[in-house]
Amino acid sequence: MSRLLLVEDEELVGTMVRLNLEQDGHTVDWHRAAEPALEAAALQPYDLVVLDIMLPGISGTDALAALRRDGYGGPVLMLTARAEVETKVASFEAGADDYLTKPFDVPELLARVKALLRRSQAVREIPSERQVAIGAYRANLETREAETREGPVELTETETRLLELFVRNAGTSLSRADILEEVLGMDTSPTERTVDNFVLRLRRLFEADPRRPRHFVTVRALGYRFEP
Repeated sequence: MSRLLLVEDEELVGTMVRLNLEQDGHTVDWHRAAEPALEAAALQPYDLVVLDIMLPGISGTDALAALRRDGYGGPVLMLTARAEVETKVASFEAGADDYLTKPFDVPELLARVKALLRRSQAVREIPSERQVAIGAYRANLETREAETREGPVELTETETRLLELFVRNAGTSLSRADILEEVLGMDTSPTERTVDNFVLRLRRLFEADPRRPRHFVTVRALGYRFEP
C-alpha cells in the first residue's frame, strides 16, 4: 500500500481525488495549503505527492521547490486549472514528474499515479550495479562511491555494509543488537552507541536535514528503520 500526500484547496476536487485514490488502495493524507503539507512531508515519508498549483499562501510551484530542497525524491504529480505552456514549464523546472490539467478524468488520474509509482519503485530496486537511491542522493554499494550532501564521498566498508542492511530491510524496524551482529560482528565487542554513531554518519551524508531525518528513522526503544 502506498502513502500519498494530496495538497488541494478546492473541497470538491480534494474530496473526489482522495476518495478515488483510497478506493484504488492508497492511503491519502490531504492538506488544503502548502504550509501544513510541507510540515507533514518533513515528518512522514510519502511515496507520491499530488500537488495543486493554485494554493492559498505558498504556491504549489514554490512548495514543490521546497520539497526538492528538503530532499524529497519521490514523484510529484501537479494539478492545475491553468494549461499555459509557461505554467507547465515552471512546474517541470521546479521538479515535477507529471502534470494534469483540470478538469480531468478520474481514470486518467489513477493511471498517471500508478505509472509514477511503478517508475519510482523501479528506481528504488537495486540493479546489477547495486546503485541505491536515498532521496536526492545516490550510493554505489559495489564501488562504495556516493553522491552526498557533502559532495562525492567514498564510504567505508562498515558504512557500506550498514547501508546495504538498511536497503535490504527497507521499511522494517531493526534493533541495535541486530545491526551490531549483522554489520559489525559480536566478536568485535562494539557497543550499541557505536551503531548510533554510524547512523549519525549516514544521516550527515544522505539526509537533507540530519536533525530531522526522513530516511534513517529512529524507532524508540528499539533501533532504526530505513525509508527510501
